[in-house]
Amino acid sequence: MVLLILIVLTLPLGAAAQDRLTRLYAPEALIETGLLRHILPRFSLKTQVKVEIVTDGTAADILLGADGRALFQDSNRTWHLKQLSKGHKPSERLAKWLRSDVGIRTITGYAPNGKALFQPPAESAEDPQEVALDGDVNLGLQTAKAKCGRCHAVDPSTRMTSIGSTPSFFILRTLGDWQERFANFYDLNPHPAFTQVADLTDPFPEDRPSPIVPVEMTLDEVAAILAYVSGLDGADLGKPLEHN
Repeated sequence: MVLLILIVLTLPLGAAAQDRLTRLYAPEALIETGLLRHILPRFSLKTQVKVEIVTDGTAADILLGADGRALFQDSNRTWHLKQLSKGHKPSERLAKWLRSDVGIRTITGYAPNGKALFQPPAESAEDPQEVALDGDVNLGLQTAKAKCGRCHAVDPSTRMTSIGSTPSFFILRTLGDWQERFANFYDLNPHPAFTQVADLTDPFPEDRPSPIVPVEMTLDEVAAILAYVSGLDGADLGKPLEHN
């Protein structure tokens, strides 16, 4: 009886885990570039969906290779995306994100030695899609005020308490790449020197500790900030001055 109860209790947990997991196969040549280490944590940050890289294509939900829809290209070949598990929500979310504007910019922005390795495929004629953000807006506001408000104006109540040289969230919201900036803020200077995102960023080097009290966040909090910022109206910067 006890064994039966334990089995029943673990079934929902197993189902929930599967609802947050997708399996991806990619050839070793692509894995060795480091691209997947660059893009997959960013996808998981936005969606809380874990991506497991598998070595057997028959065990995968999604394949990156020679078949399917053209996704990106390097100097030697075009890489395609093929979704095998139809109706599997985590896989559909990964496929949609990879095809989205943010996903494509994340792929083509990968430049480990200062030079981008990938670019959009020449044969792709479809427009990328925007990805809906489903984080907790209220958590996003509270996190932004507590952890970003020391430098940025994040809402009307913090307009006069931020550092004047840093742009407000309202100004950043006007930028065409605002979503990418907020999703990857921990990689953009000066944030790496004092920011830690659990399960994502590396610890501070022992010889270079944070110069200030560290800003520590979870993936859920970063996703929540993205959702909060998505609902902000961009600052009205007015019309450019006309010179006589």
